Parts: sequence; structure tokens; C-alpha cells
Amino acid sequence: MAWFTGAMEYIEVTPDEFVALDGVDDWRVVLGAIRATFVTPDYLAAADLVAAVARIAEDHQHHPDMEIRYPGRVHVVLTTHATDGLTTLDVDIARLISAAARKADAAARTETAAAYEIGIDTTDMDRIRPFWAAVLGYQQRAGQLVDPMGVGPAVWFQQMDEPRLVRNRIHVDVSVPHDIAEQRVAAAIAAGGRMVTDEFARSWWVLSDADGNEACVSTWQDR
Repeated sequence: MAWFTGAMEYIEVTPDEFVALDGVDDWRVVLGAIRATFVTPDYLAAADLVAAVARIAEDHQHHPDMEIRYPGRVHVVLTTHATDGLTTLDVDIARLISAAARKADAAARTETAAAYEIGIDTTDMDRIRPFWAAVLGYQQRAGQLVDPMGVGPAVWFQQMDEPRLVRNRIHVDVSVPHDIAEQRVAAAIAAGGRMVTDEFARSWWVLSDADGNEACVSTWQDR
């Protein structure tokens, strides 16, 4: 399916299609978006790179989320909101941003591309969702709760037929690039964790700490 922004046509791109493209090595698919981190020589260089990306965004009327972290890191997240996923427009902008980063002598750090969510198991999500929205100051969107400022992790609810009494009801989802997932799982186990199940790998692995508190390491693969 094709969409238009101004006179420009763009089409959807799947994660499998994206990783096979040329010129996008700086980027990783995480939670339906592409993410890149660039390390610049200093803080001012990071600010200059953000300004360059802003000009690219304005020229193409396609605006990524960006943030600067001391001493000189720039995080960029691209997705096409009209399609709730990736499109050729994201690919084009990603390549232009990578070119701007090279011009700014900024190095990509692909292993840092990650996103976090909180999952809550419940037998009645409609009953508990308002509480979590109120206590976090979040807004409801498509059954999830999201930070209106776009900073904090999303909260999603997993419907259970029976209350979960043995395993914990709240867990952390850690979505990482597909090419570091197994490394992240191995590191967690080496750090004292245990594998609860790898039945759903490569989509996700369920891990826990020594006390039984769970976390899922997730990728876009096999979804």
C-alpha cells in the first residue's frame, strides 16, 4: 500500500526488508521503529548534529524523536506515524541522518539501540488500567498506557484467565536489536539470572533473577 506526504510517495517496509537494505548499518529495528545512537566528539558537536538532523527533518517534513546525552551522544528514533510502522520515508531519512553523522565525525553505537516496556498480568485490565494511568500520569492509547512526553516506558496488560499466584505479575520487557539478543540473554544468565523459557525465541526469552522477578528480552524476529 502506498501513502503520500506532499508530492512524495512512500510504502511500508518490513523489518526483514529493512535489515537487507544498503546504507542503514547505523540503524536497528526495535519496537516498530528504527533507532540509532551517534557518539560525537563533544557536547557542542552533538548539538550541531541535532540541528543538522532537524534541518533534514524540516526539508522532508518527517520528524524523528531525538535526545542529547552528555558528554556527546545523540539518540534518534524514526517511524512513520501514519502507518504505525516503517516506510521508505524512514529509510530515506535514516540514510541522510547517517550521512550527516559521518560529516560530523560521529560514530554509530548500534548495540545501544533498546527500548523498554512494563508488562502487567491481570484478569481484569479495564479495572486496573485507570490506576496505573493515574499513578504514572500516563495516557491510554490502544489498550496501552504511554507517557504523554514520550520519555517513560509504555505499560501493557496481558489478559490472564486465572490469577497468577506463583510467578510475579509485573515484568520488564527489554526490546533489543536482533543481532545482540542472544548476547544479552547470555549476559543476564551469567550475572546470576536463569532461563524461565526460550520456547518463543527468537521473538522473546523469559528470564528471571535469583528471586524470581522476570524480564523478557525481545526482538522483532518471528513475530
